[in-house]
Amino acid sequence: MTHTRKFDDGITRCSWLNTDQLYIEYHDSEWGVEVRGDQEMFERIALEGFQAGLSWITILKRREGFRKAFKNFDLRKVSRMSESDIERLMQDEGIIRNRAKIEATIRNANLVLELQKGGQSISEIVWSFAPPVSKRKRAASDFGWLATTAESEALSKHLRKLGFGFVGATTMHALMQATGMLNDHAPGCFRRNQL
Repeated sequence: MTHTRKFDDGITRCSWLNTDQLYIEYHDSEWGVEVRGDQEMFERIALEGFQAGLSWITILKRREGFRKAFKNFDLRKVSRMSESDIERLMQDEGIIRNRAKIEATIRNANLVLELQKGGQSISEIVWSFAPPVSKRKRAASDFGWLATTAESEALSKHLRKLGFGFVGATTMHALMQATGMLNDHAPGCFRRNQL
């Protein structure tokens, strides 16, 4: 099975990628690039949580809508969102209107702020589950699309224990790929050796 394909522009990329230009730009410039910082990590956790059960392109096309709806993922502003804000968001066509995911995003913002009050960082917690640098890029002979790893399962378990929602092992694996904890660009993809 081949994990890459050549696109119309002549560049070889991961085969899971479709031809939507927004998706190509995301793959080429964001996916797999290290993300650090609590607000940035909170945004990524929220977006990955909204993606659960959907395709990433669905979320990517609504990302600006999410940023507007969730006040650029400002932790303090999101943590103060009320029931009336939830009702407003349930009518917002620019996002995924799922009450449980909206409520989890608000709850997760509050949990991140609680961690910060205790001297902890959600970004540092998430990164503490990253595999060693030597194992972040799997050998070509071992390559295959995985839904979870031992690390993503452990991260999911830890975050759930802290009270976070929509942080299942598959979602956390996607987060780890997207934020540079894993380099899952396929062997032959032009980005694989750039990261």
